Amino acid sequence: MKARLGAVLFGIGVFVVVVAAGCAFYVAPAVARLPYDLAMCKNDTQSGCLRNTVARAENARFLQTKGGDTPVVAIQTGTLESVTEIQPRPDLTESEITGDLEGEAVVWNGYGTVTWVEQNFMVTQYKAQLAIDRDTAAAVEWKNQFLQDAGPTGDSTAVFAGQLYKFPFGTEKKDYQYFDRDLRKALPIQFQGTETIKGLETYRFQQVIPETPLNLSAERVSGLLGNFAPGATSGQVTYSNTRTIWVEPVSGVFIKGQEVQKKTLVPNTGAPTGLLEASFVYTDKTVSNNVQSAGDTKSQVLLISRYLPIGLAVLGAVLLIVGLILVTTGRRSAARHRAEEINDGGEEPGDSEESNGDEENSDAEPGVKA
Repeated sequence: MKARLGAVLFGIGVFVVVVAAGCAFYVAPAVARLPYDLAMCKNDTQSGCLRNTVARAENARFLQTKGGDTPVVAIQTGTLESVTEIQPRPDLTESEITGDLEGEAVVWNGYGTVTWVEQNFMVTQYKAQLAIDRDTAAAVEWKNQFLQDAGPTGDSTAVFAGQLYKFPFGTEKKDYQYFDRDLRKALPIQFQGTETIKGLETYRFQQVIPETPLNLSAERVSGLLGNFAPGATSGQVTYSNTRTIWVEPVSGVFIKGQEVQKKTLVPNTGAPTGLLEASFVYTDKTVSNNVQSAGDTKSQVLLISRYLPIGLAVLGAVLLIVGLILVTTGRRSAARHRAEEINDGGEEPGDSEESNGDEENSDAEPGVKA
């Protein structure tokens, strides 16, 4: 009975170990990839989805341009609010992602709007379409990618690379490449350390962009010079940014972000004009939502990739050991039982012979006496 039970437990143990290996080597990698059906969150309690990111810059100095009957080109001061929205495009992923990218990338649209809060006035706006690697969450070169700024002079050409909206699952303590929208290229973003935000451990990364000339159209620069440096014959707009991002490493989700941006019109004659001086920081609600979303994703990923395989492997090992012990002890017990039966059966003939000998002697005794 023990041997049979042990054999059953051993078989179950083998099955459980195989399932654990399947979770570790097949299911876990699939979980730690960008899915095709990722969507925007419909409410604050929904998980496993993308949320709008809202950042604010208090006491910002910025350029306001307004057309119409009374055009305005002026430097203003106020609160700026930057809203970023990501829209996955499974339709384009299915129809447009082909060749080497098929099955390895997904298409996302990105929308960004900066609003002057006090006047409810749109200051800048952009739209992007790009392909994201499902494993690294980094942009990959794709024929239909574009980056369109607001206005007729917006340049739609862009070659996306590096991280934009997300870091990879299993973010490491190392430097990455991060795409800067103003410079339209990826630059290093350095790992600086760990930091706990609202009870969640994050990795802090920082990208420092020194003052760099922007590649703006001649028409755009000429218009700025005409308004702020009428005597200048040429000039350029310089840009600098210190970008800090806090990332939850298991999920790769942005928890908090901060950008200290500066743009300056530098004419060949006359004083420079500050076009933008703003420090954008994620709002507290955005940070809280990100903590919840990243925490849920982290729990799911760890459950599938770590806890479940380890738990199943331990359970399988226990079942294998118990099964082997039961099989071994059961066989030994059966062997002893058979030996005892053999021994018990061998004693009866001996006893019979002794009895027969005694009978012979008793028969002989009267003869001897006779």
